[in-house]
Amino acid sequence: MISPLSEVSEDDRILRFSSGLDLVDRVLGGGVVSGAAALLAGEPGIGKSTLLLQMGSAMASSGSKVLYVSAEESAQQLRLRAERLGLGGSPLLVAGETSLDSVLVGLAGDRPDVVLVDSIQAVRSADHDGPPGSMGQVRHCADQLVDHCKAHRISLFLVGHVTKDGGIAGPKSLEHLVDTVLTFEGEGEGSSELRIVRAQKNRFGPTGEVAMFEMHDSGLAQVRDPSRVLLSMRREHRPGSAVLASLHGTRPLLVELQALVHPTSFPAPRRMGVGLDSHRITLLVAVLDRFGGLSLADRDLFLNVVGGLTVKEPAVDLALAAAIWSAERERPLPTSTAFFGEVGLLGEVRPVSRSQARLREISQLGFRRVVCPTLDRVQVPRDLEVLEVTELEDLGSVLLSVS
Repeated sequence: MISPLSEVSEDDRILRFSSGLDLVDRVLGGGVVSGAAALLAGEPGIGKSTLLLQMGSAMASSGSKVLYVSAEESAQQLRLRAERLGLGGSPLLVAGETSLDSVLVGLAGDRPDVVLVDSIQAVRSADHDGPPGSMGQVRHCADQLVDHCKAHRISLFLVGHVTKDGGIAGPKSLEHLVDTVLTFEGEGEGSSELRIVRAQKNRFGPTGEVAMFEMHDSGLAQVRDPSRVLLSMRREHRPGSAVLASLHGTRPLLVELQALVHPTSFPAPRRMGVGLDSHRITLLVAVLDRFGGLSLADRDLFLNVVGGLTVKEPAVDLALAAAIWSAERERPLPTSTAFFGEVGLLGEVRPVSRSQARLREISQLGFRRVVCPTLDRVQVPRDLEVLEVTELEDLGSVLLSVS
């Protein structure tokens, strides 16, 4: 029915409730939206089922009617997992079912508030040809589940596996069927206990928000001070290390950038970066060569964001330039110093968004100095020394003056 936006009733507006994990609520933009569909994507074995089971048990314990559709494990196997996590007494409803028709019948009869499907690749419909996991089956089953849940104001979470190249298994259009796409990632190819949930798409909140968890035998524990965890293994007094005050969604995080500069043995020097925009690296190297006083034409350059995070915002430029300068000159950067700022193609250092939040995070983590662009109408914490840089050519002299 067509009606003016101003006349939409209160009952038709977005209603939210907690997922039981406040960090997940933050990534979702304030909590689970009634009637919305979310896709949780990640590599097999990364911990998606554990996260979903903890969320479902928490929501069920708070009074919501939650149904966990276990299409990859039997109900008995899910019970064993729940007991290992200390959730054996949860009021969570469970269905070990792979048939889409049976799932839809159960939803119509039980009318849950939330349904969790683990995973969409294992669900099949008799109305569609093809084996479970095929492109047609995944698209058809997801479409039917989303339509039913939206019509009955049921919040839906679909688990989707990620392929070796990082794409969501099944058709790419699966992302367009849902309101929110969450990626579940692990640091260092799964060798670390750290896990990161990131919002890549969100119709009801900001994208780029991240939540960090630590995997234990008893399940996933929320990391409430991720900046401190990300910097805990940092080795100070080493050339090539710089601390960036980055922004992920609305949340400021301090992360370590590492740079390694090495004479090349190839006709064209290599520029490799993990967690960084390769195009931005190429532009920054050219600006450093032209305005930064560095000669990198015969040097291989390897860059990394420690902790498995991805940083693509312009504020990374100044910290990246400092790390490269430090590695090329073999001079450690001054301790207790953080960086942020955008570098233009003409060598100018430009202001970035939300400088106030970045400064607050820098101060709270115990840093006493920040190198950044000119701050206009920004309140600086009293215990923080600000070194303003307006041109990239001045960066080296500023770093030498405080080293």
